[in-house]
Amino acid sequence: MKRYLWGFVLAAMLAVMAACGAKDDAPEASGSGAAASPSATASASASSPAASPEGKETQYPITVQDATGQSFTFDKAPERIVSTSPAETEMLFALGLNDQVVGVSDYDNYPEEATTKTKVGGVTKPNEEAIVGLTPDLVITGISMKEDVVAKFRDLKLNVYKTDAKTLDDVMNGILQIGVITNRQAQAEAVVASMKADVQKVKDAVGGLKQEEKKKVYVEFSPGWTVGKGEFMDEIITLAGGENVAGDTEGWNQINEETIVQRNPDVILFTQGVKDDQSGKTLEELIRGRSGWDKIQAIKDNRIVGLDQDLLSRPGPRLTQGLLAVAKAVYPDLVK
Repeated sequence: MKRYLWGFVLAAMLAVMAACGAKDDAPEASGSGAAASPSATASASASSPAASPEGKETQYPITVQDATGQSFTFDKAPERIVSTSPAETEMLFALGLNDQVVGVSDYDNYPEEATTKTKVGGVTKPNEEAIVGLTPDLVITGISMKEDVVAKFRDLKLNVYKTDAKTLDDVMNGILQIGVITNRQAQAEAVVASMKADVQKVKDAVGGLKQEEKKKVYVEFSPGWTVGKGEFMDEIITLAGGENVAGDTEGWNQINEETIVQRNPDVILFTQGVKDDQSGKTLEELIRGRSGWDKIQAIKDNRIVGLDQDLLSRPGPRLTQGLLAVAKAVYPDLVK
């Protein structure tokens, strides 16, 4: 598997990546955020952070808790932040923390300003010396960094805040939580409001579909890999009005080619810019060239659609743009 999915998913996936030849700095497993709504009255924290009556200014000190259960106390807003996760980097920039971000992973490519920041290595095992040398008061990482690596960085007296997102709500709650930590609550609320508007637009467009009108959808984000229930990409397909043909599976898994033929998807989605390491073929070439797949309705009807890999796989503030792209691909006449 190539190093192409800058924003992609979970610890379980990392073990799978190793099995299919992923390099050490594999596609990013960048999760997002907290388990509960991080507001002035309810957060994924050991003690809920206080805020002004308007709910826009964080009142320090605050104590928050990350996805590992680790508690952090902040006496003030972090001033030097390193992000080892492209999705979280996008969050930080969306909150206007451009000046506070002093380091990013080698794979951070959005927004453009992120490419000018000091690089600290990969997403699974960043460069320790590079991070320590930047003297951050907060390091944000995604799920690509396993907990033993997180523990190693914490042994270096670094505040490593680890995220996890399996749903759109997780992503949005994570943005709100980071907004509380960094005293960017108003900005976080604005970002989340925009994301919710995207979701509502899709719901309004596809909400009237009858069960028999729903399209069967197959998504391939990496050669031979798809997603089942329990992950945000499966939720995106469902919110877009589709039925995931791999929805009876759990998490991120390798496909059975014959099973996909039998389930006969109406639409096939794939991530653009992805090539197979061994053959050099693009995902679309692999999909169209598989034995027996010419019988699939989506291929017969030429309903094979490539999508921006970052929008589809990166659980950050642009994820709902990925939702809109999926909905437009599945129902081009309904979603404008």
